[in-house]
Amino acid sequence: MTEIEKEYTPTIEASAHCDGPCGVYDPASARVAAEAVQSMTKKMLALMNDEAMANPQNVMTLARYSAIKEEESQKCKDELLILWTDFFNPQHLETIPDLHDTFWQAAKLCSACKVEVSEQHAQELMDAVEAIHHMFWAAKGRDVPWIRAS
Repeated sequence: MTEIEKEYTPTIEASAHCDGPCGVYDPASARVAAEAVQSMTKKMLALMNDEAMANPQNVMTLARYSAIKEEESQKCKDELLILWTDFFNPQHLETIPDLHDTFWQAAKLCSACKVEVSEQHAQELMDAVEAIHHMFWAAKGRDVPWIRAS
């Protein structure tokens, strides 16, 4: 953009309560990502032995599993942070006093699952996402069952 174009281009200001004020929120996308993290973690652990690592094909498979696990961990974290910061409001703390700690712990677990190959942390992430699922639907006044895809 030239200086003249900058001078004559109006600035438009916009505001919204979130990144995209669509009003559509659902913890299902975080659950799917967390399930992928858990699945990749289990598959990685099954491949991580001396005999399997002697096969170059298995080494490449392990690398793919690792990349997927890291991507899905970040995706889960992103989805959780959107729910935490855009959907939940201060009035939710009255009925869900552990809301902030649950989300904070879940976000930390996403980070741990990115850098580790821990079946325990992958399960803890699933448990945290399940807790958030129940918090979310309770806040909306609905009883939606926890159902895993896998």
